[in-house]
Amino acid sequence: MSIAFLDGQYMPIEQAKISPMDRGFLFGDGIYEVVPSYAGKMVGFAPHIARMKSGLEAIGIQLDWSAEDWAQLCNRLIVENGAGNLGLYLHVTRGTDNKRFHAFPKNIAPTIFAYTFEIAPPPIADKSKVKAKKVSTSRDLRWERCQIKSTALLGNVLHFQHGYEQGSDETLLFNADNQLTEASACNVFIVKDGSVITPLLDNQKLPGITRQIVIDVLRNDGQISVEERTVTMDEVANADEVWITSSSKEIAPITEIDGKPVGDGNIGDIWLAAQTLYSAAKFDY
Repeated sequence: MSIAFLDGQYMPIEQAKISPMDRGFLFGDGIYEVVPSYAGKMVGFAPHIARMKSGLEAIGIQLDWSAEDWAQLCNRLIVENGAGNLGLYLHVTRGTDNKRFHAFPKNIAPTIFAYTFEIAPPPIADKSKVKAKKVSTSRDLRWERCQIKSTALLGNVLHFQHGYEQGSDETLLFNADNQLTEASACNVFIVKDGSVITPLLDNQKLPGITRQIVIDVLRNDGQISVEERTVTMDEVANADEVWITSSSKEIAPITEIDGKPVGDGNIGDIWLAAQTLYSAAKFDY
């Protein structure tokens, strides 16, 4: 039985209840993070918590929690739930009001919820042991504040479902100018002529923690050039390699887009180098 945290108490997740008047339930008015952990060791804890604080500030939720408070919560949940391969889901909403009204209510306490779920073992930097993924593409129809990790994910869900119904693992999104933004639940990288390229961050993309770690480890190694810039639809179609990154997937190689092979249709050597560096350094973040 999974143990969860809700507003100061630890309990079996089946016992965790919120009011239907919670603004997270009514409006998606909240912020969340997912922190991966393996055998009790978290990946990217500090940048995840920094992004959560930034998101809370961006939507005006005041929460007097320090990074140490979050660490204590996460470490206890890891222990309570067996310290295996776990995703830590952290969720803060504006709280519960006595009426449904769009404006922010005053003098209500935020709702804090957290639980764990099993995740796959970390990917191995071995072409023969990693499963390549295939994706679909779509016009990006989400809102214009995608840099905020909001709990209001209907736009992302609809895009993911678009790919899922076609038998794809993800959906790559392009704006009205045919520029790559991200995927429905991941950031995206391409490789061309030995260089790794990813879209520059702006309000169309979530600043992914795995994305940043990948950029850092590649730049620190210095053997592979990394560019953050506009990426066009044509560049994606003609890339030698394409990857998606997220906390649970790490660096996932894409070998098929809309039924067409990426490059020669095989997992690439640059992916192998990047995943090797990521695997060696991820617990340092």
